[in-house]
Amino acid sequence: MPRRKTVPDNPAASASQPRRRKGRSAVAIVAGFVTVVVLSLLTDEILHLLKIYPPWEEVMSDRLFGLATAYRAVYNVVGCYVAARLAPAHPMRHAMLLGWVGVFVALLGAGATWNYQPPLGPHWYSVTLVVISLPCAWLGGKLREMQLRETGNA
Repeated sequence: MPRRKTVPDNPAASASQPRRRKGRSAVAIVAGFVTVVVLSLLTDEILHLLKIYPPWEEVMSDRLFGLATAYRAVYNVVGCYVAARLAPAHPMRHAMLLGWVGVFVALLGAGATWNYQPPLGPHWYSVTLVVISLPCAWLGGKLREMQLRETGNA
């Protein structure tokens, strides 16, 4: 038996669905990005206040930049999970899109600070932030997909 085409009760409402979904997608990406930025800056500030990090105007050691890289990686995963969690559909796509935003922002940061004098940090740190963006995004999206599979909502 052929499927009947259904006509929406309210054509104007169905026309607004793609716009609403795009709006929710944008909110998901922005929320994930804000999560990463706020967690990173808050942790930086706390570590400065606790005197684990030197004062802002002093350059940190490679070891401390390693610590910053570690928690930024974790926060990238968390932020991409947030984007995937809030996504109206296709959670991995949203997580990866945020990952590409991270690549772009990290490249901008690397370019802006590469030849800065005095150096703001080692070059490996800037490169690492670019390199970890997509793997962290994939992991954040994968965590959401696994969660959806467990609850049967995949």
